Amino acid sequence: MNSQSKTKQLTVISGKGGTGKSSIIASLAHIMKDKIVLADADVDAADLYLIFTPRESFTHEYCGLKKAEIDLNVCTKCNICRDSCRFDAIDPDFFVQPFKCEGCSLCYHVCPESAVMMKENVSGHYFISETRIGKMVHAKLKPGEESSGLLVAEVRKKANEVAKELNRELILIDGSPGIGCPVISSITGSDLALVVTEPTISGKHDLERVLTLLEQFRIRAYVIVNKADINSNITKEIEEICKEKSPVIASIPHNHIFTSAMIEKKTVIEMESRNKEEKEIQETLLKIANTIEEKLQLTS
Repeated sequence: MNSQSKTKQLTVISGKGGTGKSSIIASLAHIMKDKIVLADADVDAADLYLIFTPRESFTHEYCGLKKAEIDLNVCTKCNICRDSCRFDAIDPDFFVQPFKCEGCSLCYHVCPESAVMMKENVSGHYFISETRIGKMVHAKLKPGEESSGLLVAEVRKKANEVAKELNRELILIDGSPGIGCPVISSITGSDLALVVTEPTISGKHDLERVLTLLEQFRIRAYVIVNKADINSNITKEIEEICKEKSPVIASIPHNHIFTSAMIEKKTVIEMESRNKEEKEIQETLLKIANTIEEKLQLTS
């Protein structure tokens, strides 16, 4: 890659969980390992580390929303803060319970004695790790913490820095399922989105929501139908929905090779194919990678 050219970004998302998104992105990462930096942007429930067993070489604290803290040496126990808090985060002893505090800072503004302080709160960590396919940037948000979208932005920012340092052409981003804040943060600025779905009623419905979101952000999208043979009628409906704006580039049949690979902490590509069906799935994944390289105009 020319040092002056822009690093491309591909985000892989799904309308719902359980579609096989992480298994597919792991295989794509293995195929394109010499061109990519991998970023796991599913900070609420990261799972790529289960396959790649990363060795952390850099760890950084992530501070999200600030939390309130009351100085009892100044507090006069007037109860204004407790009465104002909509989250019942302040107990009778005027201790702020961190899991209930939403960081809205209302108590800070209404306190007549200025006894409330808003303090930095470590909400999680993000990491740069070494794996067998190269560098991976990933994160872990603490249970119950908010602002996962901001942590996703940090992961993408750090992945971009690593990609430039290593002169890699592509940042391959594993996004969260759904259409919420973390997903919006993971697709923002992407050159292409790959949407993994399954032929179920909920899968089709959630796919339509994701495609609407991508259209609003003007991001090109292609679709993969995983477990395509469990309901061929809905698979055909998905193909019809997608054919004009976000075409289906691959249909993958249901196969236990995905489960076996996860158990063995391998990508599907790394598995020894035991029959014709498994070999065809691996060939399909290779074709998907080739399509991505062609669409993003990556060098061969």
